Amino acid sequence: MKIFGIAGYKNSGKTGLTERLVAEFTARGLRVSTVKHTHHRVDLDKPGKDSHRHREAGAQEVLIVSENRWALLHELREDPEPPLEALLPKLSPVDLVLVEGYKSGPHPRIEAHRAETGKPFLADQDPTILAIASDTPSACPEGWVVFHLDDTGAIADFISATLGL
Repeated sequence: MKIFGIAGYKNSGKTGLTERLVAEFTARGLRVSTVKHTHHRVDLDKPGKDSHRHREAGAQEVLIVSENRWALLHELREDPEPPLEALLPKLSPVDLVLVEGYKSGPHPRIEAHRAETGKPFLADQDPTILAIASDTPSACPEGWVVFHLDDTGAIADFISATLGL
């Protein structure tokens, strides 16, 4: 599996770019999965549902299955958050895994940047960032491969070339 990341500060356009890239790559015939990292407490289950009750009773994992999809909920309880490298083998094999978030790790990334956030560029401090996708390309630091944040096709071409897809 080839892995490519989308990094950036909150409200920098990471999710929108990831969503557009998934659609672009699947339209090109690739099988794509995503990993989304968040700093917020996430619960995909609802109190009162059977699966939630199983977790509350102490189950380490609950596998929910229907005719449309299945989901595996794994409780960390006292365990630390696992690194990306430990989670990737849990995915089924695909052509490309797009990783949103995870600002650390050895995989290559593109930085999503919006001027309105007022945040500095991550690219200057992160050697895994290979390009910048910005809503104001003219404001990007010199010496970087730069795309307009909405130029999904060109960004997908760059990722394809970088990974040899």
